[in-house]
Amino acid sequence: MGMEFHHTDHLTDGEIRLVVVWLAEAVPEKDWVPAYHFSVQDMQGTPMGSCDLRIGYNQNLYFGGHIGYRVEEPYRGHHYAEKACRLLFPFAREHGMEYLYITCAPDNLPSRRTCERLGGELLEIAELPPDSDMRQEGMTEVCVFRYNLVIE
Repeated sequence: MGMEFHHTDHLTDGEIRLVVVWLAEAVPEKDWVPAYHFSVQDMQGTPMGSCDLRIGYNQNLYFGGHIGYRVEEPYRGHHYAEKACRLLFPFAREHGMEYLYITCAPDNLPSRRTCERLGGELLEIAELPPDSDMRQEGMTEVCVFRYNLVIE
C-alpha cells in the first residue's frame, strides 16, 4: 500500500549499528510520513540511544527534521549521534531523497555541534509555527540545517 521499507542490516560502521525497533507507516491525515525507528547499539548489542529517519517532504519536516536522535547520558561524548546520521544519509539516498533537514533547539549545543560536524548548512533559526507539536515541549524556535545527499 504505502512506501516499501528497505532492509537495514547494512546500517553499521563496525562500531555502532542501527537496529530497527519499529517501522511507522505514513499517516496522511496527520501529515506524517513513513519512518524508521532505530535503537543505536554497540556491536555487542548494548542500546546506547535511538534515532529515526523520516522519508519524504512536507512543511512539518522543515521544522521537525528528517532525522531525530538521542544518546543516553552514559554514552554521550563519543559522537554516536553523528555516526548514526552518517549511516542514515546514504540510506535516505536509497529512498530517492536528495536532501535532508536536521533541526535542533538553538541552545542544545551538543546537538548543534553534531549538525555542524555533519557538514550541514544552517539555513536559519526558524520560529516554530503556532500549531507545532514541538511547542508542547517548550520550544519556540529551531536551528534548521540542510544536507545535500546528491553527489555532485
